[in-house]
Amino acid sequence: MRRATAAVLAGTALLLAGCGSDSAVRGFVDGAFDELRTSGDTAYYTSTDPVQRTATTIAGGVPPVARAADARGEYLRYDDDIVVVEPAGATSTVRVEDLDGAYRSGQYRHLGSGFDPGSPAGDIDDDDAK
Repeated sequence: MRRATAAVLAGTALLLAGCGSDSAVRGFVDGAFDELRTSGDTAYYTSTDPVQRTATTIAGGVPPVARAADARGEYLRYDDDIVVVEPAGATSTVRVEDLDGAYRSGQYRHLGSGFDPGSPAGDIDDDDAK
């Protein structure tokens, strides 16, 4: 019985360790903002703050691997999730989605280093080195 309990506890510890920082960012966002809805691996939240302040709050709570902005909003990339903060009038919406979706298909490639699938943050593209 003790061996079975030890095996279950060891398996649980490995499972929790495998969650890494991405469960941290999801947990942080879930605790900091009001959830609007979920759809599969994507969760939507509302923030009473504008985009930049909301993104800074999230990045301060759980530092991202990469951060970028464009005219549509701010983007925080984590090892297995991307957080998109977009304007909603004077407030903002927060979307947390798994990287297996739009990120891996190249949707965020226009944001540059750290948002190109397969390229770690901080890498210089071959075109930039010329």
